[in-house]
Amino acid sequence: MHTKPAILLAGVLALAPALAQAETQHSHWGTRWQRLPATPVPVAGMQTGYADVNGIQLYYATTGKGAPVILLHGGLANSDYWGLQVTELAKHHQVILVDSRGHGRSTRNVQPYGYDLMTDDIIALMDRLHLPTAAIVGWSDGAIIGLDMAMRYPQRVSKVFAFAPNTTTQGVKAGTEKNPLFAAYISRAEEEYKKLSATPNDYANFRRQISQMWQSQPEWRDEDLGKITAPVMIADGDHDEAIDRHHLEHIAATIPDAGLLILPTVSHFAFLQAPKEFTDAVLHFLDDKTSRT
Repeated sequence: MHTKPAILLAGVLALAPALAQAETQHSHWGTRWQRLPATPVPVAGMQTGYADVNGIQLYYATTGKGAPVILLHGGLANSDYWGLQVTELAKHHQVILVDSRGHGRSTRNVQPYGYDLMTDDIIALMDRLHLPTAAIVGWSDGAIIGLDMAMRYPQRVSKVFAFAPNTTTQGVKAGTEKNPLFAAYISRAEEEYKKLSATPNDYANFRRQISQMWQSQPEWRDEDLGKITAPVMIADGDHDEAIDRHHLEHIAATIPDAGLLILPTVSHFAFLQAPKEFTDAVLHFLDDKTSRT
């Protein structure tokens, strides 16, 4: 029996005034969803390491104490993108950052990319870190991995905050890569790959590998999503360049008792464009609290 609806609905309603105020305060920006703020610098003082999982070296970093939350970045990116969220989250949680296989500082091998494989990487890391369960905060591909975990490893996931996921390939807008902001992101991702990767000259092959996954995955049935038992918040920006809004609403309506949160005047990169509002939304969902200092 599900008991989440009141919790999630109350969370969205309680957060709404703050979001409305933020939208008013930033109305003069007008087009902040068209801006791609700089990638945050790595957070100082985190404990870092590499875990030997599924034939690769998976980079991770940890800080803070409390109930664990794993932050999973989007495709082509790296864990530095969460830098504006880490400090506040670490006041309340053990925060674990991960560079997905082949991304950032993590290595990859010849295994074809797949969301199940990337999910298995996170489960193996949790085993290495002796984490029976964790909450997942994911963006884009990271959000898809979070939902995959909730479906395939329900006992390992306490909650999922899924920002801008798609559950079928039809959920992605055609021509996303031609959007000016997205094109700028892709260009930036290549430069970051060259700086961080152990194979800095292999970006073309890396992108080819992951693009093959994107062409056919994910393709989940509604019945699969309907089996998720963890509390889930489906979130996005109201100006997302990549994910179709109707698709997002369908995901939220299909996962039992899932919440739906649309952040105002931001895009696929809301955690950079409106970091405080994004972090407040995450903390509210994780802790069922609205006021933060």
